[in-house]
Amino acid sequence: MRYLPNSPEDRKEMLRATGRSSIDELFAQVPQDLRLHESLQLPGPLSEAEILEFFREAARATSKDFVSLLGAGVYRHYRPVVIDELLSRGEFLTAYTPYQPEISQGTLQALFEFQTLIAQLTGMEVANSSLYDGSTATNEAVLMAMRITGREQVLLARTMHPEYREVIKTYGRYLGTRVKEAPLQPSGQMDLHRLDCVVDEKTAAVVIQSPNFFGVLEPVSEIAELAHKHGAFLIVAVAEPLSLALVKPPAEADIVCGEAQSFGVPVAFGGPYCGFLATRDRFVRQMPGRLVGLTKDSQGRRGFVLTLVTREQFIRREKATSNICTSQTLCALAATIYLCLLGKQGLRKLARNNLAKAHDAARELQAVGAKRPFTGPFFNEFVLETPMPAGDFLRACEEEKILGGLELERFYPEMKNHLLIAVTEMVNKETIDRMARVLAGFGVDAHSSRLNGAAAPVRSH
Repeated sequence: MRYLPNSPEDRKEMLRATGRSSIDELFAQVPQDLRLHESLQLPGPLSEAEILEFFREAARATSKDFVSLLGAGVYRHYRPVVIDELLSRGEFLTAYTPYQPEISQGTLQALFEFQTLIAQLTGMEVANSSLYDGSTATNEAVLMAMRITGREQVLLARTMHPEYREVIKTYGRYLGTRVKEAPLQPSGQMDLHRLDCVVDEKTAAVVIQSPNFFGVLEPVSEIAELAHKHGAFLIVAVAEPLSLALVKPPAEADIVCGEAQSFGVPVAFGGPYCGFLATRDRFVRQMPGRLVGLTKDSQGRRGFVLTLVTREQFIRREKATSNICTSQTLCALAATIYLCLLGKQGLRKLARNNLAKAHDAARELQAVGAKRPFTGPFFNEFVLETPMPAGDFLRACEEEKILGGLELERFYPEMKNHLLIAVTEMVNKETIDRMARVLAGFGVDAHSSRLNGAAAPVRSH
C-alpha cells in the first residue's frame, strides 16, 4: 500500500460513510470473474534504460505500419519535424491556458499570427485565438448566432459531421434550442429546396459543413442567400481547412468555424486538437474565447495584449459567451508554425496535390467496380459504394496493411456498403493500386464461384 495516500483508518472511515463494512462488500456488484485475484505479473524491477527498451520492443511488436485512408474530420498530413522542435521550447510548453493579459509577448504574438492566418484563410474580418476543437467550435458558433438574433431554432445540414450535430444537440437540449435537419440530395449536398421550405423568421442559423462529411463542396453562396432572406445566420464549419487554400473562402457566411488539426497537429488517437472561429467585426463582442490585439506602449514600442476575453472567469457569469476553459494554445502554435513554414504558395501546392491524388484514386477504384454515388465536386475525400459487403472489403484491405476507409452505415443506415475514403499526400499510388487489386479480386473470385455454382467468397486474397 506504499503508493496509496490513505491510511487503514482513513479507509475504514470512508467505508463507514458509504455504509459498507469491507472492500469486498463495496465491490460486491463486480462479477467475480472480472476481479483480480492475484498479483499482477509485472516484469522488474527494471532500470530506466531497461524500461525504455521494454516499451520499444512492445511498440515494434504491435506496430503494423498501416497506411490510413481514414478521414471523417481528422486527416493525416505530413508534419515537418521543425514543428515539434519549436513547440518543445520551454517558453511555449508553460503556456497551457494563458488567460492573463501579462502572459509572454512571444505567446501573444504567436496567437495574433494564428488569428491573422485563420482570418485570411476563411475570408472573415476577425478570428479568435483558438477553441477546444471543431465540434465545440461549431456549437459555440450556434450559440453566438442565437445570442445575436434572439432566435432559438437552428437548421443543421444532414451532410454535416454526425458527431458535430450530436454535440450541438447535446448543448441545446437544456437551452431550449429547437434543432431541425435538412436532408441531402443525390449530389451529396444539402437539399436547397427543403432548406427554402423550412427556414423562416424563427431560424437563428443555418449550419453547413464544406467540404461536408462526404467530402463534397456545398453551394455556399446559394445557401447564404436563402438564409439571409429570412434574417438567419449562415455558419460554415470546415473540418478539412487545407481545402481553403484552393477553394473560394466562404466569405458569404456570417461565421466560419471548424478544426485546424490538418495544420501540423498529429492525429494522436483523437486529440488534442484545435478549434477556430472567425466572423465579422460587428459581431466581435459576441465571439467566444479570446482575442489578441496589437498596440503600442507609452514609448511607442509594438506590443501584443489580450484585447477581449469573454469567458465567465472574467465577467459576470450570465454575460459570458463561453465556459470552455481550454484554448489549445500549444496546438494553435503548431498550426501557426505549419502555415508559416508552407506559406501561401506551398499550402496551395499541397492542396492541389491532395485534390489530384483523391480524384485519381476515385477514378481507379471506380474502374474496378466501385461506384461514386454523389455527383457533387469533392476535395480530398469521397464516398464509394462497393459491390460487395463494405466490411469484407475493409478486412481484405487490412491484410494489405491498409485502413481503407470508414463504413458510413454506422452513421447513415441507408448507406449500406458505402465507404468514406480520404486521400492526402501521405497516400501513394502504390497503396491505391493495391486497394484496386483487392477490389478487383472480389469480382474475379465472385465470377469464378458463379461458374462453379458456389456462393461468392466473403473476402479474397
